[in-house]
Amino acid sequence: MAAEQMAERPQDGAAPPARPLDAIDQDILKILQADGRASIRSVAERVHVSRANAYARINRLVEDGVIRGFSARVDHERAGHGTSAYVTLKIVQNTWRTVREQLRQLPGASHIALVGGDFDVLLLVHTPDNKALRELVLTRLQAIPEVLSTRTLLVFEEEDLEPET
Repeated sequence: MAAEQMAERPQDGAAPPARPLDAIDQDILKILQADGRASIRSVAERVHVSRANAYARINRLVEDGVIRGFSARVDHERAGHGTSAYVTLKIVQNTWRTVREQLRQLPGASHIALVGGDFDVLLLVHTPDNKALRELVLTRLQAIPEVLSTRTLLVFEEEDLEPET
């Protein structure tokens, strides 16, 4: 096999590196972040390319893993999850993958990050109320054997930063 072909092959299941994004790709991303339901025609008109070109670019962005999916931005309070909190976790060294899989299963878990600093994991959760948050932290999180400690930071107000179109 040629060296060029081997260089393109993913190692350890990792995706190949994404192709560089030009100004049009960046504009398409901004439009879709602001409105994931935008039509191909609308996107094409706004970035001044043909519909076929816009379609091909969006498909490439999806295939390259730049666009991971399309979703709705939810107002958690109006959706019945009026309590939000960031929970920091200290975990046993080298157990990130195991802990991550267990955190993904938690009801209301919205964002999980492995971080450096005074704690190891930052978890954003949305629950119906403080009682449900208490149950999640004291019963579910602290029952995970690899979790050494938690600290809960109650969110008083939050705002999603949406890209300008």
